[in-house]
Formats: sequence, C-alpha cells, structure tokens
Amino acid sequence: MMRFLINVYTFSMIIAAAAVSAENPAEPCKLCGHDVPAPVSSQPDTTIHYPQEKHLKNIRQLTNGGDFAEAYFSFDDSMIAFQAKSAKWGTKCDHIYYFPFKDGDMKNHIPGLISEGLGRTTCSFFMPGDTSILYASTRSGGSECPPEPERRADGKYLWPIYPDFDIYVANLKGQLIDTLVKSPGYDAEATVSPKGDLIVFTSDRSGDLELYTCKIDGSDVKQITFDLGYDGGAFFSPDGTKLVFRSSRPKTPEEIKEYKDLLKEGLVAPTNMEIYVCNVDGSDLRQITSLGKANWAPFFHPSGEKILFSSNHAGARGFEFNLYMINLDGSGLERITWDPVFDAFPMFSYDGRKLIFSSNRNNGGTRDTNLFIADWVE
Repeated sequence: MMRFLINVYTFSMIIAAAAVSAENPAEPCKLCGHDVPAPVSSQPDTTIHYPQEKHLKNIRQLTNGGDFAEAYFSFDDSMIAFQAKSAKWGTKCDHIYYFPFKDGDMKNHIPGLISEGLGRTTCSFFMPGDTSILYASTRSGGSECPPEPERRADGKYLWPIYPDFDIYVANLKGQLIDTLVKSPGYDAEATVSPKGDLIVFTSDRSGDLELYTCKIDGSDVKQITFDLGYDGGAFFSPDGTKLVFRSSRPKTPEEIKEYKDLLKEGLVAPTNMEIYVCNVDGSDLRQITSLGKANWAPFFHPSGEKILFSSNHAGARGFEFNLYMINLDGSGLERITWDPVFDAFPMFSYDGRKLIFSSNRNNGGTRDTNLFIADWVE
C-alpha cells in the first residue's frame, strides 16, 4: 500500500514557511504523516511550475479537491489508473479510478470507478491489453473503510498493513474479473512488467514484508527478497529485467525489536528507507541511495540507467518531499522538483515522453494532493 503512501508535498514557498502556532496548528499530512503547518489562507498557493524544474514543461493539473495519488499509465499511454479520496466524490478512504486523457481533465467530473466503493484500496495498475486493471483491496474484510492506526504519543507516523488486502482484477466497468493474489495476511503494492509477463507485489506471508513475483495469471509465485525489513513499492525496468523498490533495513537490536513488534500489530514505520535494485529473480541486490530519512516511490527512467524517486533527505522539517534522479551506481544525484511541501509517485509514460506525479502545488491553500502531468525534457 505504500507505493503510494507518503503523499503530501507542495503548498507554496510562502505557505511552507508559515509558522506553527495555536492559530495555525500543525497536522499530519494525509499522505506522508509528517506534521505540516496549516496554510495561510490569505496567501493561497497558485504555483504550477517552478523555474528550477528544467526537466518538466507544459505542466497540467489533472485533479482538484481531494487526495490523489499513484497514477500510472496504460500500456498505450491513453489512460491512467489512480487512487483517490475526495469528499466531492463521496469517498471516505482511497478508491480506484481510471481516466482517458481524451476526456480533458478530472476537475469537473468523476472518472470511472473501478473498485466498486468497497473497503479500502491501493496500488492500481493496468494489465496487458488495457482492458482491465489490478488493484489491492480490503473488500474481503468488509465493505467499510478499515480504521486507521492511532497516532502514537511519540508522534511516530505508522502505515497500516491490513491483513485483508488481496489483489484483484476488474474490467473498465468496475466488474470484478478475478482474485489474482490471495493469502492470509497482506498482499498489495502490485505492478506489472512492461513485457506483460510478470507481476511484482509485497506480501507478509513469510512473516516479514518481502517482494514476490508471479506470472500474469497469478501463478508461479516466487519470493524475491529475504532480508529483514520492509520491501515494497517495486517497479520493473523498461526492459523487464530489473526491479527497483524501497526498503527499510533495521540494524541495531533496538531497531529490529521495534520493527518486529510493530509488524505483529500490523504496522510499519516508513520514516527510514532507501532505494534498492535487483534482477527480477532477486539476484544482484544493490542499495542505490544512502541519503537517510525517507526515500521511496522509485521509478526507472526510460533509459533504464537512472531512477526517479521521492525523498525528504534535504528537508529540515520531515514533510518536505521532492523528486530526485540518480544513476544506478548511486552517482549523479539531481533534484527534479522544487515544491516546498510534497512531490511524489512519479511514473513515465511507456513512450518516455510524459511524467505524471502527485503534488501539493496549486492546492488553493489547502492540504490537498493532486495529479500533475508534464512533458519530460532531457
């Protein structure tokens, strides 16, 4: 569920600098959980594009009024599947939608609902042929939204690992076709290889949160990672031979105990993660970043030689996430976006010409997170 999970990035420079006070209290951001100062209503953010964002041009805002995240292209680049929580759409927790670009944008109408409004959902992705979409849902545990974990006294942000999450496939009318991946416990965060032959997902079926692959029909499940810690949010390289993912690796006895204790409660703390790469069979596992804090939401550059990801390593206040790009050998770190609050969930179109991502920019002085699409400039 995490692929998309840490989402709350941008207000404007002025809003991000707003002081926290009794009149302007801090609240945890809806997507990343870190404290975000309340916006200054007299100076709402109206920024779409920052001058430093040289790799992006012709940025367009697709959504307005809610929390929108994890938008991923169809194989033919004509549609996106995404998750959304929006009072305007009558949703109390994340649900899955799809949207054809020929429809213009989603500001004035509700796109097609895929997940039937049942349970809580996450991590949608088009299947080969673009006539169906996979997603994870807690629907087997009930039609209502499951409770979110209470915030602890120490302020630590925690992600729920709902045991009712399984991976389903539905057609574009929202009709359920198949239960693709199901086991006792958490199965979610699935994405599909550009080759159309494999799916990667995260599961706790081994007692730890590890990566698994299966064939496109859900058969031949294979465990890919084995080290203690949360492995998730995996994506395939453009040629389908590699995986990139985020991971926590508790080292000290205290860190290991905390991780295991939280996992027993169905929780994980996503505040210390780095980016890793391996072959699709799990071989040649390598750590790419050593930046500290939370590095996540990675996606391969169209060349297959670089990775885009979201990170708060350069921020002073924890909630300041931006997109960065780095070479596969860990060199050449480059900042891509400059919003002072939140940018995350990047995905390139299959033709490599477009980038879609989630951001808090131009949210009218609210804490809303919206979808943006831009032309990519090398």
